[in-house]
Amino acid sequence: MTDYFQHAHAVHYIPILTTLFSGFFFFSIFGRYRLKGSPHLLWWSIGVFTYGLGTALESLITLLGNSPELNKAWYVAGAILGGYPLAQGSVYLHFPVKKANIMTALTLPFIIFASIAVVLSPTDISQLEAFRPGGAAIGWQWVRLLTPFINLYAAIFLIGSAAYSAIRYRKMEDGARAAAGNWLIAIGALLPGIGGSFAKFGLVEALYLGEFIGIIMIYAGYRLCTRPAHSFLEHPVVT
Repeated sequence: MTDYFQHAHAVHYIPILTTLFSGFFFFSIFGRYRLKGSPHLLWWSIGVFTYGLGTALESLITLLGNSPELNKAWYVAGAILGGYPLAQGSVYLHFPVKKANIMTALTLPFIIFASIAVVLSPTDISQLEAFRPGGAAIGWQWVRLLTPFINLYAAIFLIGSAAYSAIRYRKMEDGARAAAGNWLIAIGALLPGIGGSFAKFGLVEALYLGEFIGIIMIYAGYRLCTRPAHSFLEHPVVT
């Protein structure tokens, strides 16, 4: 255990802060869902929860050490569920409920399949690091080939829709604040993906930083967007 803490770097404790902030964000947005009852707010609440769950598992791995079970749980929460619920929130925001339900019916089985595959996969103990998680320890490496499709989906409907909304709102006379908020959401959602790309090459510390800065930017964007009359989270741009 002493050797473990000697190898742990200060940046490995950042997920603890990210988890605490995600919890605060979750109660904020879930409280708004309870008032409004909008399905996109429910999906966003789920997304912030799974975001915090992933960083909570990173925190446990830093504090207690890694294990096959924790590593798999982290991969499901972070790599598979990381951006999907947030993207579904954007889907339910921008499309009619019937179309959004169809998209959920088409994509959710893929998410479930990938998650089950991770759980059933053997663990390559030789690739399991003591103080940080990683996909290299997943025995069935073909599972990792599924995550780019999930990430692409999230990029299109979370990052893409936020950027599109920012451009649309910027053209409105009173849309400057909503435009800025959407840019914050788009960039904040992009940062964990960039960090995740580095994590695939063993630099999981970049993921930790991206997650922390990303969730703060998403929250800041959310707060900006819920204040003006034209709000990304209240008024769909695409119908």
